[in-house]
Amino acid sequence: MKKRIQNFFKYNFLLSELVKKDIKLKYRRSILGLFWTLLEPLLTMIVLTVVFSKLRNKGDEFFPVYILTGRLLYSFFANATKSAMKAIRTNSGMIKKVYIPKYIYPLSNVISNFVIFLLSLVVLVLVAIVLRVPLTWHVVEAIIPITLLFIMSLGVGMILSAMAVFFRDIEYLWSVALMLIMYCSAIFYGPDSVIKNGYEWVFKINPLYAVITNFRNAIIYGCGMDMQALIYSTIFSFGSLIIGVWFFYKKQDKFILNI
Repeated sequence: MKKRIQNFFKYNFLLSELVKKDIKLKYRRSILGLFWTLLEPLLTMIVLTVVFSKLRNKGDEFFPVYILTGRLLYSFFANATKSAMKAIRTNSGMIKKVYIPKYIYPLSNVISNFVIFLLSLVVLVLVAIVLRVPLTWHVVEAIIPITLLFIMSLGVGMILSAMAVFFRDIEYLWSVALMLIMYCSAIFYGPDSVIKNGYEWVFKINPLYAVITNFRNAIIYGCGMDMQALIYSTIFSFGSLIIGVWFFYKKQDKFILNI
């Protein structure tokens, strides 16, 4: 374990360079560049607010913030896991030529998407100020669901990146799964307003919804963490990371034969 930790710090510089490379490639030939990171969620929030405004509760003046919080967290999870899934195959040329710890590639993709996500939170702050969302000390608790979201995305991303080397169709299946996850994350509606007859469990088994719920509690509602959602999302996040690291290390020696 000590050797692996030392090995991780040994490649710190390479990791930072790969993160910079991922961000630059994402916005290459883009006129707006990083500004699109701020503009895209804002435009999406406006469209979803107009379309789904009839589903909101009456008097919910913070509905745009409700949408934006869900949209930002889901987008990071989706983008991070998709890019991590393709990391090994995308960097197959470098993997064949030089020795670099292979986990560096999916890790750098998740971190680069996390940096972009943190930048996009500027939009959330501005919208919250404009709509005069009450600021409470609970806002500092937002770091908890954000941290769990990063761990969850990395764990799931590690699993997907290893699977995608041997099973190429996982990319298409994961796209379908992400669509299902999106509709079960209550991004633009509340579960009580749409799902009736005891089907709320569909939301409760979604760990991403648990993370989004506690993020909204901290940002919008100014209340403490939902302990059931917190415990569930914590177990899932660290569980997926442990499984992801174990599965990745178990399969990494066979990557070279399949890329």
